[in-house]
Amino acid sequence: MKNVLVTGAAGFVGKNLVEVLRLRDDVALTTFDIEDERSVLLDALLSADFIFHLAGVNRPQHQEEFKTGNVGLTEEIVHTLSQQGRAVPILLSSSSQAALDNPYGRSKQQAEETVFTYGQDNHSPVFVYRLPNLFGKWCRPNYNSVVATFCHNIANDLPIQVNDPNHSMTLAYIDDVIAAFVAAFEGRVLLQDNYAVVEPVHTLMLGELAELLQQFKGHRSDLRIPQMSNPLVKSLYTTFLSYLPTDGFSYPLHMNIDDRGSFTEFLRTADRGQVSINVSKPGITKGNHWHHTKVEKFLVVSGQGSIRFRKIGNKDIHEYKVSGDKLEVVDIPPGYTHNIINTGDTEMVTVMWVNEPFDPEVPDTYYEPV
Repeated sequence: MKNVLVTGAAGFVGKNLVEVLRLRDDVALTTFDIEDERSVLLDALLSADFIFHLAGVNRPQHQEEFKTGNVGLTEEIVHTLSQQGRAVPILLSSSSQAALDNPYGRSKQQAEETVFTYGQDNHSPVFVYRLPNLFGKWCRPNYNSVVATFCHNIANDLPIQVNDPNHSMTLAYIDDVIAAFVAAFEGRVLLQDNYAVVEPVHTLMLGELAELLQQFKGHRSDLRIPQMSNPLVKSLYTTFLSYLPTDGFSYPLHMNIDDRGSFTEFLRTADRGQVSINVSKPGITKGNHWHHTKVEKFLVVSGQGSIRFRKIGNKDIHEYKVSGDKLEVVDIPPGYTHNIINTGDTEMVTVMWVNEPFDPEVPDTYYEPV
């Protein structure tokens, strides 16, 4: 069991890290934030086996707060450890702005130098991360993250302002940052020029970000799914959903209803096909058609029925009994006319996947009874 101290625990990075560390059986966690009594920090330093130093100031009311919040607290931590003769590993969350000549950047650079010096003098491992712009759940909008602000505003039908669509941003996803921090805690760290690094890091233009997030909002109407094979798109989509208003998690679908039951499209993708929900009333037969190229998968999740096939030009009929009591996928090959019959006394619900979204101009669907 290791005693772990996290400073800045109430911040964006700190909150995400704390919730991961809480799940570990090998960690006794102490948190410190600006609102806590100083004694909490000093007591924790007496027993800490590892320190995640995330506390800092980035938008102060007065410029001198950069010095006290970023440099002063760091110096206090290492001075206390050094007085006790304790060589405790420290992970410092710095910023890419530490390479820039501005008040914030200079204060972060001084904090880095303080930690590096402590590590050298006490022969203690230190891990300094110059983090780029971060994004992810729980990041405060209208503060210092354009991703959080855009996600919040678009999700809540508020306007956004894109001053320079060609402005290039360097981004890292919070889960990737936390994974890197935990790896460092476990003794696995990726170093580059003496700095610990997070991977992957993404580059995106401001206009591209705005367009992507607007698309995510529109996908709740057009039923599209973003390109999840793209790590940045996947992470941005996850982040966007975290900013939905609590009364806006759900959205309606268009149900095509007739006396046979209903058919409702659920998801639509350009390269992974379309998913729909089919509800059939007792005794109802649907289908009796075939396809040249289109293929489907049927999964009855409630009720019971029969799926029947006949190859075009052949008289033999092949039947599969299906039921929500035994989930089983039935492939619908091309060149076979097919139907699905509700043979039970209740409604039958079928999840249907087709390899391509329906195109009325090229339906590839031909009527022929089984």
